[in-house]
Amino acid sequence: MQTCPACQRPQPEINRFCTYCGRQLDEPAQAPPPSQSGRSEPGQLNIHVLYGMVAALVLAIVFPPWEAPPEQPPEFLGMHFILSPPSPDAVISRMLQTIELITITIAGLYGAFLFRKK
Repeated sequence: MQTCPACQRPQPEINRFCTYCGRQLDEPAQAPPPSQSGRSEPGQLNIHVLYGMVAALVLAIVFPPWEAPPEQPPEFLGMHFILSPPSPDAVISRMLQTIELITITIAGLYGAFLFRKK
């Protein structure tokens, strides 16, 4: 029987790796390289994606989703500039705008995390 250099458990001679810790048995145990702070440092978020997210949020506010006035049947009137509504009595759909802003924010933060610099 041979002994694992890492966990000190007995292993059969035929094994090349420890069945408990997975360490290779024919090489001596090596200590992990010391890190300066004791923990790995996370990557920095991709600032270009965050700038794109802010630009998309500004466009979503400038071109909001409009809907028919409350006295008419509900109807989506599309995306128009904030100062030129599709009809004089149209209102901004706050629910659709909230969904749009939250979706852009989540997608932007996820994209910045996904494409972060390591």
